[in-house]
Amino acid sequence: MPDQNLALPLAEGPRTRLDPYRLDDAEEFTALARASRELHRPWLFPPEDTEAFAAYAGRIVEDPTKQGYLVRAREDGRVAGFININNIVRAGFQCGALGYGAFAHAAGRGLLTEGLGLVLRHAFGPLGLHRLEANIQPANAASIALVRRAGFRLEGFSPDFLFIDGAWRDHERWAITARVSGPCG
Repeated sequence: MPDQNLALPLAEGPRTRLDPYRLDDAEEFTALARASRELHRPWLFPPEDTEAFAAYAGRIVEDPTKQGYLVRAREDGRVAGFININNIVRAGFQCGALGYGAFAHAAGRGLLTEGLGLVLRHAFGPLGLHRLEANIQPANAASIALVRRAGFRLEGFSPDFLFIDGAWRDHERWAITARVSGPCG
């Protein structure tokens, strides 16, 4: 995990900022995850205790094929949600797969939309990625609306794509590419 004293955001917008995962965030994150169970189920299962958070955040921070961001509201500094870029493949692909979630207190306020915009700028800028994908269960209307607002396009349907909550789930594949004319800009 990175130095726990780092306080600089990775990016800032008018209403949100992106921070790296830190062990100090475990109590807040897990309390928000527990309070957001009804919002998240059956789509996602973020860690709900500090031990699970430490393992989860550690995997994101230590794995070079992952980048993780906590989306915080600038008005009060509370964690509004999280956005991770997983399975980053470099070389000629320069692609990653998004995973994300808003917490209940922030849902519907546009904070994750702004945070996703910050992540896209970071991914297509300093990270040098060309493409991001989001695989979403077809009935998850809020998630589809989020990526649609961000400019993602529907590219396909993948039956039995991910094993979630005890069953293989169908997913729609949404994607966005950098608007550049060559590798990394």
